[in-house]
Amino acid sequence: MKDFNLKDAKQWSRMGPRAMFGQFMLEIAEKNENLMVLSADLGRSSGLDRFKKKYPEKYLSVGISEQNMIGVASGLAKEGFKVFVTSFAPFLSMRASEQIRMNLGYMKLPVNLVALGSGVSMGYLGNSHFGLEDIAVMRTIPGLNISSPADCSEMGKILYDYAFKNLGPSYIRLTGIPGYPSVYEKNYSYKFGEPITLRNGKDALILSTGSMVCQSIIASDILSEKNIKVELMNIHTLKPLNEKIKNKLNSFKHVFTIEEHSVIGGLASIISDKIARSSNNTILTSIALPDRFGPTGTYNYLLDYHGLTGKKIAEKILSILKI
Repeated sequence: MKDFNLKDAKQWSRMGPRAMFGQFMLEIAEKNENLMVLSADLGRSSGLDRFKKKYPEKYLSVGISEQNMIGVASGLAKEGFKVFVTSFAPFLSMRASEQIRMNLGYMKLPVNLVALGSGVSMGYLGNSHFGLEDIAVMRTIPGLNISSPADCSEMGKILYDYAFKNLGPSYIRLTGIPGYPSVYEKNYSYKFGEPITLRNGKDALILSTGSMVCQSIIASDILSEKNIKVELMNIHTLKPLNEKIKNKLNSFKHVFTIEEHSVIGGLASIISDKIARSSNNTILTSIALPDRFGPTGTYNYLLDYHGLTGKKIAEKILSILKI
């Protein structure tokens, strides 16, 4: 992926993750003749309108049949194609989970799953389309990488990484909506599996992923105004989790995980596993979606309702730290 600047970051933020997925696929197609992109009847929703017109031979819609799509994608990968498939997060992670388990996990075929609308970004389409449990389901499959970009710039870096390196099968979780603030405003060094420290501090550690990285930055700035300095890390790769995290956990009494995912099975569960095995005195607090179905509404309304705005995250952390 080419270097980007503030102008790029702002434009990509306005377009949003789904539109930018299609744009990055156009760029990748120019450099990788073996690229194939599959959709489960979601070409327009996946931002792939321009792609399928420019590269009809590289695009295939299998209809509303996600299980079959994984089979077709696996066959193409076995023949040497670099394959990306798209559908909404719950349809990929649950409807096609058996095929993902066998063809990607067991057979190790390097298909890249791009999960659209993870978290609550599908708004008024409601709980049938919300990606509430997808990390929990996908992380149980052996050999399957899980990535969750903080913004469109990082999504581009992740897509390029999977497109031009042999990293194995992957689940790429897209959160946020058009106009959602960007995290990175200039080019930066990205490396698969390496978490990125965005703020330095000694009072607490915040581990955040996907859309919540932006909200965590806002929260850390609010806390800083109250003289509370937190360390903030962007966990863009949830599986495999970098072992350096273990040392970080041992350095802080209070650790907060912040994610647009169910409180069960996501980043909080991943980190709690590490804490339990290291026998330290770390106090872990999860700020996430609750273990229940919630309302529908605009994306910003839903974030506020679930306490996932920067302001409410800061309030929650203050209540725990009591500094």
